[in-house]
Amino acid sequence: AAAGPNLDDFILMKVIGKGSYGKVMLVRHREEADSSVYAMKMLRKENVIKRNQVEHTKTERNVLEAVSHPFIVTLHYAFQTPKKLYFVLEYCPGGELFFHLSRSGRFSEGRSRFYASEILLAIEYLHRLNIIYRDLKPENILLDADGHVKLTDFGLSKEGIQDNFSAKSMCGTPEYLAPEILDKKGHGKAVDWYSLGALMYEMLTGLPPFYTRDRDKLFERIRRGDLTYPSYITPVAKSLLQSLLQGDPSKRLGGGNADGEEVKSHPFFSGIDWIAIQQRRVSPPFKP
Repeated sequence: AAAGPNLDDFILMKVIGKGSYGKVMLVRHREEADSSVYAMKMLRKENVIKRNQVEHTKTERNVLEAVSHPFIVTLHYAFQTPKKLYFVLEYCPGGELFFHLSRSGRFSEGRSRFYASEILLAIEYLHRLNIIYRDLKPENILLDADGHVKLTDFGLSKEGIQDNFSAKSMCGTPEYLAPEILDKKGHGKAVDWYSLGALMYEMLTGLPPFYTRDRDKLFERIRRGDLTYPSYITPVAKSLLQSLLQGDPSKRLGGGNADGEEVKSHPFFSGIDWIAIQQRRVSPPFKP
């Protein structure tokens, strides 16, 4: 990030998102010739401190400053005032994947496979940096103008994970939480492959796995792993979902040392050119 940016360097255009402790605005940089627009995330420090989100916020900045990947939102600037913290992020005009999913009802297998492939590469990259993402859910997956995936919201990521069962804190969206997080057993990288399975289940069916309004029942279902698959789910997709949503992290696909390579080698992804995906040469199935 460049030296000493501040709020006066930006023209605030409109509010594009409101969170529990701040808002996100569309902004333009005053000096940059190409007049690029960004998403500016503003957090009130008092809210951050009140909610004990200080660590959370530091993590987000640390993670974003460390990463550079085609499918992860770029942090361009970060600065603060006495009352607020500001993150100036790449703007993703395609909006949340969640929005498009609820509009479509569910995605075809081909469209789901495309998004899953891009997300898989982003997760694998984070794992190589010893970062567990832990917060994979449709609201945290944005689409850029072309329809490629961008992961965002690194508040929950755990840096420096080294061993496989360390991060004991409980956070994330319940339907997408691996059983070992629910049971506070500590967890490693395999939680992200479980969440990828949950996300793929939701993309393919339109509902999160184990869906129920009753939270206790939900946790019970997640622990038991009793999941029903609609009849239109193909055998190869079902096999992948079952391997990712495996309750035991040591048996889960991606849970071994090969990490994402295990997931990539599942027949569901046969025929995927991973280099072309990484280079954004595969045309998105949908342009926002």
